Amino acid sequence: MRPLFKFILLFFLPFFALQSCEDFDDVATPEELKVNDFIWKGLNLYYLWQADVPNLSDSRFQYQKDLNSFLYSYSNPSDLFQNLLNKPVSKFPKSDAIDRFSFITSDYSLLEGVLSGTTKNNGVSYSFKYKNQDENAVIGFVEYVLPNSDASNKDIKRGDIFYAVNGVALYRDRANTRNENLSQLSKSETYTLNLADYDNGNFTPNGRSVSLTKTVLSENPVYINKVIESGNAKIGYLMYNGFYPNYETQLNNAFGELKSQGITDFVLDLRYNPGGSVATATRLASMITGQFKGQVFARQQWNAKVEANFNATKRDNLTNFFTDKINSGATINSLNLTKIYILTSENTASASELVINGLKPYINVIQIGDFTIGKNVGSITLYDSPDFSKKDINPSHRYAMQPLVLKIVNKDGFGDYNKGGLKPDTELKEDYTKLGILGDSSDPLLNAAILQIRGSGRKAPQNPKVIFENIIDNYSLNRFKSEMYVELP
Repeated sequence: MRPLFKFILLFFLPFFALQSCEDFDDVATPEELKVNDFIWKGLNLYYLWQADVPNLSDSRFQYQKDLNSFLYSYSNPSDLFQNLLNKPVSKFPKSDAIDRFSFITSDYSLLEGVLSGTTKNNGVSYSFKYKNQDENAVIGFVEYVLPNSDASNKDIKRGDIFYAVNGVALYRDRANTRNENLSQLSKSETYTLNLADYDNGNFTPNGRSVSLTKTVLSENPVYINKVIESGNAKIGYLMYNGFYPNYETQLNNAFGELKSQGITDFVLDLRYNPGGSVATATRLASMITGQFKGQVFARQQWNAKVEANFNATKRDNLTNFFTDKINSGATINSLNLTKIYILTSENTASASELVINGLKPYINVIQIGDFTIGKNVGSITLYDSPDFSKKDINPSHRYAMQPLVLKIVNKDGFGDYNKGGLKPDTELKEDYTKLGILGDSSDPLLNAAILQIRGSGRKAPQNPKVIFENIIDNYSLNRFKSEMYVELP
């Protein structure tokens, strides 16, 4: 009888033994197969849909030599990874794909930087739209500019429009979406944006251009934190752009400032927030409330092998509870709200959606804006080491995986928003030709929230007459940015 191969899962508990695939000890793993072997064994253990992928079955390979023969058929680790996923978006139309978010990287240091909010960045956040319904021409719209970035010292701002990069018009083939030149913005260190004006349906080059250079930039996700006085209301407004654990102190301080000013209402702007840490999302929800400490915020659903081992030890390890502490141990500045207004867009994803869905069983959540992306699944970072943590990592390569390992639901068990996203209570798409100023009533979405808070009889903002078909934003061009993840200690 073959002995069972045991991995140590370092997740929530200091030492948690989890049996995985069987130990194929008949032969060693050749050096040239180390990366592929790591990929197969990591996915066999953790992948959310492991049971649905025949080549990941525990009974698929009887001995290591059989696994080696299979792994030798893949010279590119990324190809192996994609072929072990459950209907990945790389191989299926988006409407049919099941796994839209798992990925692998050949340099884990880049992944670690992005997940902590540090990237090579010129500071421009933008969104790509098709110019019209008939063409492949693409237009870029500037959503905001990061402080202390190269762009912050240049003549570019929210609402600016660009039609070309380095003089080459932007395009994406509708029939073959891989035929495009949009990715040059994520790949190039320096480039020039060629700007245009918009007037009554026409985009006209205006002769302006802005040259931008990427630098290593650490992004504080607390972009705007202010109090807006309108009538008798003192409205707290927080624009929060990423769930980065390294910035929980700054987030908690922002809530402390709002609390000290005695706000009566609160607007949380998650329009440009692609997600991040589940733990940080739980703490943000605890800052918004405060009266639900110890109660269930969210429940995680893993594959059958992982769930069986958690159930054998302590089921609570799959549950996220409202808390009164941030990761530093400092006490949370809670607002104890019973109602919140949350601004969303078609780029609002993962941990942002988790906050909305997790709060709904407890307080009145009023969502204003567009339908969200619909990402109800989370991932972990797996390294090539005996327990898949960074301890005793294989020094011969820098591959790491970020596979989907869990689905997340709220206290009531609801989490089925992966098709279509979370529906807004007030549907209001952004008018990219008239974005307004962030944190100001000239911003139509914020103005809609203010009018609802005041109960004003004034006419609420209307959906724009021209709605441009969304393609992608700069966060989505960088796959690392749109992760919802839990951490291995």
